[in-house]
Amino acid sequence: MSQDLENNNQEPLEENTNQEVITKITGMYKDWFLDYASYVILERAVPAIEDGFKPVHRRIMQSMKDLDDGRYNKVANIVGHTMQYHPHGDASIGDAMVQIGQKELLIDTQGNWGNILTGDRAAASRYIEARLSKFALEVIYSPKVTQWQSSYDGRRKEPINLPVKFPLLLMQGAEGIAVGLSTKILPHNFIELIQASIKHLNGKRFTIYPDFPTAGIMDITNYNDGLRGGKVRIRAKISQQDKNTLVVTEIPYSTTTTTLIDSIIKANDKGKIKVKHIEDNTAENVEILIHLPNNISPDKTIDALYAFTNCEISISPLCCVIIDHKPHFIGVSEILRLSTDHTVKLLKSELEIKLDELQEQWHFASLERIFIEERIYRNIEEEETWDGVITAIDEGLKPHITHLKRAVTVEDITRLTEIRIKRISKFDLDKAQQKIEALEDEIAQIKHHLEHLIEFAISYFEKLLKDYGEGRERKTEIRLFEDIEATKVVIRNTKLYVNKKEGFIGTSLKKDEYVADCSDIDDIICFMQDGTMMVTKVDAKTFVGKNIIHAAVFKKKDKRTIYNMIYKDGTNGNTYIKRFAVTSITRDKEYSIGSGKAGTKVFYFSANPNGEAEKVTVYLRQVGSVKKLKFEVDFADQLIKGRGAKGNIVSKHAIKKVELKEEGVSTLKPRKIWFDNVVKRLNVDERGDLLGEFKGDDRILLITQDGIAKTIIPELTTRFDENYVLMEKWNPQQPISVVYWEGERERYYVKRFLIEHADKDELVITDHPKSQLELVTTDSIPVLEIIYRKQRNKEQKPNDEVNLEEFISVKGIKAQGNQLTTEKITQLNLLEPIEPEVSITEEEEVLDEEPLPKDNEADSSSESQASLFD
Repeated sequence: MSQDLENNNQEPLEENTNQEVITKITGMYKDWFLDYASYVILERAVPAIEDGFKPVHRRIMQSMKDLDDGRYNKVANIVGHTMQYHPHGDASIGDAMVQIGQKELLIDTQGNWGNILTGDRAAASRYIEARLSKFALEVIYSPKVTQWQSSYDGRRKEPINLPVKFPLLLMQGAEGIAVGLSTKILPHNFIELIQASIKHLNGKRFTIYPDFPTAGIMDITNYNDGLRGGKVRIRAKISQQDKNTLVVTEIPYSTTTTTLIDSIIKANDKGKIKVKHIEDNTAENVEILIHLPNNISPDKTIDALYAFTNCEISISPLCCVIIDHKPHFIGVSEILRLSTDHTVKLLKSELEIKLDELQEQWHFASLERIFIEERIYRNIEEEETWDGVITAIDEGLKPHITHLKRAVTVEDITRLTEIRIKRISKFDLDKAQQKIEALEDEIAQIKHHLEHLIEFAISYFEKLLKDYGEGRERKTEIRLFEDIEATKVVIRNTKLYVNKKEGFIGTSLKKDEYVADCSDIDDIICFMQDGTMMVTKVDAKTFVGKNIIHAAVFKKKDKRTIYNMIYKDGTNGNTYIKRFAVTSITRDKEYSIGSGKAGTKVFYFSANPNGEAEKVTVYLRQVGSVKKLKFEVDFADQLIKGRGAKGNIVSKHAIKKVELKEEGVSTLKPRKIWFDNVVKRLNVDERGDLLGEFKGDDRILLITQDGIAKTIIPELTTRFDENYVLMEKWNPQQPISVVYWEGERERYYVKRFLIEHADKDELVITDHPKSQLELVTTDSIPVLEIIYRKQRNKEQKPNDEVNLEEFISVKGIKAQGNQLTTEKITQLNLLEPIEPEVSITEEEEVLDEEPLPKDNEADSSSESQASLFD
């Protein structure tokens, strides 16, 4: 070791007896690490902003151009040729080429190139073939504007950057890990990138979002332009095939059907979801069938798949690119702007080169015409030296070159001497002049493009869109995701038990009292006889407090479960009655649901899932002058308050016991439910359209565009993937009116019906393939406007208004209905309905309960309240 320190000039600092020796690392160790880090960042892992390629990809594309003859080449041959440019092994080149080929943009592939959906690898490079696509040939290569450098061994020239005239980096995406940094640029949509480039050239604002070859559904709320700290959530597309089968048709980016199925099996083994078996029928398109056991909710299972499996993943982008030989972290919008500006620069360079070439062609064509037309070639017949020949031609040209754009050089005269006698003899002056005029037109056009460079660049992008945009529409659907609470969708596969006397609760107490089914991520709420409460996580065995009077699975933010309680406040205190909800707590913290005094005792306790308010009988002890030893208390008379409220006094005298007299009914208002069309979910948070106020047995009426009618219980976990033309609170007594096109008879029909089976999907139009729903309404007396088509040689028939209640009576849901008319119809419209006559027979009085107060709202006046029952 001492020898190594000498060789590397390491100088130890002064040694302190109480500290470790600190040494400086200098010399080649310091230089080598910096060189290595720079090499990995610049030459291996991070793409360049100019062309969007890493070095290995750039060298592959240059090799394919070297070998390009329009036919397919063996990939093994291309890999071998690339090794002339790339100083690494053939395996890395082959893998990189497969990545390019699977993106189906730059390379036309032939053979088994693997499958990004299943994760199957490509065949060996000796079995598969490739050639450059037409898009690559048009967009990537332009040797005259390419800057070149020597290859690693100095034997060949390779491009520093390829002149890519397209935001290729954003189209293909990139991923790499270097020394001290990494990059992850997500792929974007071909059409949207071109449209964004055009907007940028027009000085307009634009926004671009990822688009993945595996499709799926994506939430880009936190994309943050691809910068550090951003995130996209991607979900598989899952639909319900029947009541016991789910089908996955699209998967998240960076997953495969194999990894997806493995994650589902793992979640099933852990008891998070319950699956019967899985079939993978994926070929060209994804098709994974997930078969469910009976009595398992498909909607909840879909949410559980998103919560516990790779059916939903998060990807954190990190846009790092090489700019001026340094890594830079920039957003995707800035990458697109830089790429578009670079494309304009390349187009300008190509135009300028083309202009120079055309001007040179015009110059020589003009010289050639003068040389032949003026017979200057005869001036050299008597010249015996080369210098004499040059001088004779130069002297002969001078009287005729005043209109040329530049001076005549020796090289120009030399080219004139190389014209063959046969060409001179067949020279056509008119054709020569036409060629010169054609060149002048091209020169004028090029100059016009240079003067209007932005318009030219826009036309270039529009041409790319027209030529190559077909079939490249967005695959990934952009949608806002609703937050899925794992505790609401997890399968409860464990049984919970409680030892009330000793105060233990858990899943291992199988000899004690059964409480409920639960999962390992649930929380448990427990109430004790001494007026305390605790919420704890499910475990094998947990001590919460002796003399447990109630235990259950805890639901966060649950305002509908109401606890009714009568308790004594301390050893000699009064007895109070209260109703409260528990919506939020700190886990494993003991709370007092009384006043927290020692000697507090609960006489009566009940948990009511829908706010039921029962009647109880209170028995007093016969002490002193107490006359009334028994009376009734109705919890419906009490307001629902916060957990910390003290409550109202039941009695100042000692209570012997409290017994249930009569079960109660819910005292809560009907629950208002909204439908959020953005995330396509029901909610109680006032997002979207209000569907109505729902009691326990109320349902939602749904009718699809395909004519399927059904009713459902309004559960917040229900998924709405179909397009519904009607969604409202269902009134079983309200007729539904439908106008539809009958495919077999090719006529419009009208029918009115009631839903006969609440739990059954019913087809309300005929099953002919051409039958389609036109209008649907639940108005009591709907009015339909008919606009007739004008018949040839006939007067226009005036519009009709039809009262559908009078037109047809309410019939069975399977009835075909009545034909609307035999005339040709242009349009059908629903007009304002007729209001039915209402007779008021008795006055109705509606009593509204007080709204549920927020948690921890204390009853500050309870101490001063008089006793309700003495």
